[in-house]
Amino acid sequence: MTSRETILLQPGAIALAQLRKVVRDGAFVALDGEARALVTESNRAVVRILESGRTVYGVNTGYGKLAQVSIPREQLAELQRNLVLSHSVGTGPLIDDATVRLILVLKLASLAQGFSGVRWAVVEALLAMLERDLLPCIPSKGSVGASGDLAPLAHLAAALIGEGEVRIGGERLPAGEGLKSAGLEPLILGPKEGVALLNGTQVSTALALVGLFAAEDLLRAGLVTGALSVDAAMGSTTPFDARIHAVRRQPGQSAVAAVFRDLLAGSAIRDSHLECDRVQDPYSLRCQPQVMGACLDHMIFAAEVFGRESNAVSDNPLVFADDDEVLSGGNFHGEPIAMAADVLALAIAEIGALAERRVALLIDANFSGLPPFLVAESGINSGFMMAHVTAAALASENKSLAHPASVDSLPTSANQEDHVSMATFAARRLGDMADNTAGILGVELLAAAQGIDFHAPTRSSDILMEVLSAVRERVPGMKRDRFMAPDIAAIKALVASGRLNQFVTDDLVPSRLR
Repeated sequence: MTSRETILLQPGAIALAQLRKVVRDGAFVALDGEARALVTESNRAVVRILESGRTVYGVNTGYGKLAQVSIPREQLAELQRNLVLSHSVGTGPLIDDATVRLILVLKLASLAQGFSGVRWAVVEALLAMLERDLLPCIPSKGSVGASGDLAPLAHLAAALIGEGEVRIGGERLPAGEGLKSAGLEPLILGPKEGVALLNGTQVSTALALVGLFAAEDLLRAGLVTGALSVDAAMGSTTPFDARIHAVRRQPGQSAVAAVFRDLLAGSAIRDSHLECDRVQDPYSLRCQPQVMGACLDHMIFAAEVFGRESNAVSDNPLVFADDDEVLSGGNFHGEPIAMAADVLALAIAEIGALAERRVALLIDANFSGLPPFLVAESGINSGFMMAHVTAAALASENKSLAHPASVDSLPTSANQEDHVSMATFAARRLGDMADNTAGILGVELLAAAQGIDFHAPTRSSDILMEVLSAVRERVPGMKRDRFMAPDIAAIKALVASGRLNQFVTDDLVPSRLR
């Protein structure tokens, strides 16, 4: 079994590259040494407030529309437990284990900054669950993104107190039984701790980060498949000339054009048609730097928002220990995540939409100069005809999913929460969109590889011939019609795995830059 790295987290200064390791590599985490003192002092402030007899929202009152109800001190533990149980109303498929692990890390990082009033025991309980891979079962639906991700985070908190369900090594069992098997005791929540666990944007942020990490892989895969399509269709490399992009002054566009120059450098296929009479290529070939560069720029914007939110304290109310003050605001509102996720959705959709157009071009002999539908003896063979239909279906589905979620709002909690962000759905749908785009790119990679095969023995660039070899290790060229679904599944898996990343510089990975 491969050993898993332990990452030292400094709450408030966590890099997205560290969180990518949590998701992709299952990395363990440890906290910076200063965290315990900050958390302890914050909790002491809560204790002092209670001892003073003050009535403070979130500490000794009801919640939401019931904020005016004062709760006696002897009922505060029951208040916290009831809050968790009453808010555990999620539905739908469970969030996958890797994302749940990230949710736990983000909640841990928020509480550890010392503005939430919880005891150090709560932080220790979250760390213990991570260390033992004891993961709460969190339904994926039921949050409107304000006041934070209440329902899904309630399921996380429920597992801490021995309610609900957990997964250990993929096995689903009652939380109490899971805690016992891991050598842990159910946590008895103190004042303020239930609301600190339930409030916050950690679920939306985790889902958005998983979408971002997938989009980064898709962007680089799309550049590789797009370059291969350029050579398959005997397209021009003139549109990638640095001088064209310098005067546009769009940084993503220039960076993407440089990648295309690197990928296509030394192509004998390109050299074979330098004197051809084609004046211009269709936009899906010629305008790749402009489209994919815009996707990159917007992904960088989304990464910046997600990076800040990963380091945010987003529960409510917040405890400022230096002044013994508890302030109620609205950091739980998920609008930053919702809007950035909407932008990221556009990028994911466009990567797929452009690739689908290139597949359509490759199978059309009038544009590509290749055999109709990329198969010899077309007519008796249909070749890539229906593979393109699959790509078109996936691209169309992404168009619907790309509709902005952040513009929707339904009032909740008897109109106390009268504007909500829908951040959780905005982030969650990114996974479906990324899966669709991986499928489109898989079809394009198969089609472009088939096109390159028709140009043999003339070779593409050394880099793209390596890509072709990676495809042919998994799927042979198509001589005649065959059962094609396994071919698409195999190359879609290659795209989604990030194996194509090696052919494109890491400078195009927003999470590594933040």
